[in-house]
Amino acid sequence: MSEVAIQRLINKLHALVGPAGLLTDAQAQAPYLTDWLGKWKGATPVVVRPANTAETAAVVKLCSETHTPIVTQGGNTGMSGGATPDASGAQVVLSTTRMNRVRAIDPINNTLTVDAGVILAHAHDAARSVDRFFPLSLGAQGSCTVGGNVATNAGGIAVLRYGNTRDLVLGLEVVLPDGRIWHGLRGLRKDNTGYDLKGLFIGSEGTLGVITGVVLKLFAQPTAHATAWVGAESLDKLVDLLSLMRTRCGERLTAFEMMTAASLQLVLDQVADTRAPLAQAAPFNALIELSDTDDEAGLRDLLEESLGESMETGLTHDVMLSSSQAQTMALWKLREGISQAQVRAGKAIKHDIALPISSLASFAAQAEQDVLACMPDARIVNFGHLGDGNLHYNVLMPPDADYDALKQRTHELNGVVHQLVTDYGGSISAEHGVGQLRRDELRIYKSPVEMELMLRIKQAMDPNHLMNPGKLL
Repeated sequence: MSEVAIQRLINKLHALVGPAGLLTDAQAQAPYLTDWLGKWKGATPVVVRPANTAETAAVVKLCSETHTPIVTQGGNTGMSGGATPDASGAQVVLSTTRMNRVRAIDPINNTLTVDAGVILAHAHDAARSVDRFFPLSLGAQGSCTVGGNVATNAGGIAVLRYGNTRDLVLGLEVVLPDGRIWHGLRGLRKDNTGYDLKGLFIGSEGTLGVITGVVLKLFAQPTAHATAWVGAESLDKLVDLLSLMRTRCGERLTAFEMMTAASLQLVLDQVADTRAPLAQAAPFNALIELSDTDDEAGLRDLLEESLGESMETGLTHDVMLSSSQAQTMALWKLREGISQAQVRAGKAIKHDIALPISSLASFAAQAEQDVLACMPDARIVNFGHLGDGNLHYNVLMPPDADYDALKQRTHELNGVVHQLVTDYGGSISAEHGVGQLRRDELRIYKSPVEMELMLRIKQAMDPNHLMNPGKLL
């Protein structure tokens, strides 16, 4: 794009969104041009920040007419480079952060309608203001946006009970690649009138349109919680414990998080004000939480009885029940501190994978053999959301590992782990999305029919390939 063409585009965008909606200064643009992990860096002639759906539609229509590619960005907290422009300087970044209105709250219908740029934590606050609960919970909830959560089908710690973002969305408003608006903000649980159009955009990573509004499901506000940390000798025993807890506790089982001994030790070594929850280290650990609208004492009794049964049957060898809110927060700090600990300890080769829960133990055992055969000095950091089959199967590199060595090792280990995931009927991306990180691998591990269907949808909806090019497909 020539300098004259760029200036002409900026002038037209200025007329559409005003000075508050444009960032052309290099310093102001900088946070929008690098992903959260610092892996990808790009360039753009302008960052556009429309204030509402009408302005978004006008921007997208202009970009369509001028054949200008668009990279939509929310809170820029993604883990796969899905919201970072390329280095060509030809792609416009469209940020939704000025679209931050709570549009409507309906406690009778249990729905919350928000702009796509609403911060996830603010959606929690809005639901709480009418004594309702929105369950999507992520480490980045203080800065990630609802639109970004929808575009990546975000998961988090409550998927076991409430499902992924896909399960929490009733309606969408989307600006299509030609600038038209699809008004799909319907708060209906039943709508049997053809294709589920919203499903196309959930998890599409900005490649089919710009999400501008979302209708979210709300739930009763949990008033009681019970939390415990347990130790087990093997992963298959934790899988059996999960089955027991589901049978005994039903939908009150909200979280079932797993950490290996190595993962826990990493946090204890790298994160301040943490301590081991059990007197004796266990090879495998689980953080379990129940929640309900019932009384806390009854919920705690249920958790204690269920875990007592697990000890009697040999599924667990040690249990610690939280006795206070402070103790519960300390336990969650251990689980949530892994990402921080990994950054401090070295560069991590990451795998965000999903498998059938019944296959987790055998997969992990085989994966350890295969990884160590490829890289005998590997430090495996295996943790994740055991309750929904999502493992973060990472391999820690030394802090002084150079870029070329890391790149080569990453390629080797990705192939080893992802092939095994595929052999077990799993997915190479569970909750972080494909973005740039897994784009090329997707062609290897998706079937030809699946790839063809996705490409046909992309071609039909975005024939000029202007929406987030280079991502996902």
